[in-house]
Amino acid sequence: MSSIDTSLPEEITSVTADKSDETLSKDVIFELLKNRRRREVLQYLLDAEGTVTLGELAEQIAAWENDTEVTALSSDQRKRVYVALYQTHLPKMDDAGIVDYDQDRGLISLADNADLLVLYLDTDTHRQDRWDRWYAGVSVLGGALLVGAMLGVPGLGTLSLGVLAGVVIGAFVVISSAHCLVNYRVQQVVEDKLSRIN
Repeated sequence: MSSIDTSLPEEITSVTADKSDETLSKDVIFELLKNRRRREVLQYLLDAEGTVTLGELAEQIAAWENDTEVTALSSDQRKRVYVALYQTHLPKMDDAGIVDYDQDRGLISLADNADLLVLYLDTDTHRQDRWDRWYAGVSVLGGALLVGAMLGVPGLGTLSLGVLAGVVIGAFVVISSAHCLVNYRVQQVVEDKLSRIN
């Protein structure tokens, strides 16, 4: 059986002495986030908005990993994730002050330092701002309007192609402007958080 490296970077061990001291470096943040299971722990805890049990957490992560429902999991699939979370991932996240992990009771909740990592996750807040869908929607709708006008579809055939093209271009300008504004605001929040880290 191969041994698992559960050692923590020096920056994390310096945080364990006082979890209220929010001094996680970018290296530690990226070290914690490089593992998919740790990202999934954060995502599940964000969605749960409270304390969860190790069993339910392990089941959901196993279901995500195996692209199935919790009820369809085998005991081996559950056990693999449970053991990895119990022995490696949750203690590491607890040491960094990302989660509060009561190993004896098997209870996990987000801790104060969690917000330092959440910025880097594709959370539901970020998912609802899926700009690719907006761009695709305008492309499809704009293309359909232009093709309809060229083919003389009733209602569209009377409109000038130049006017329709202007409307489509205008829609892209509005979406692009909104996208830039949202990205700018998110960047400001990230820079503010990172300035507090360093």
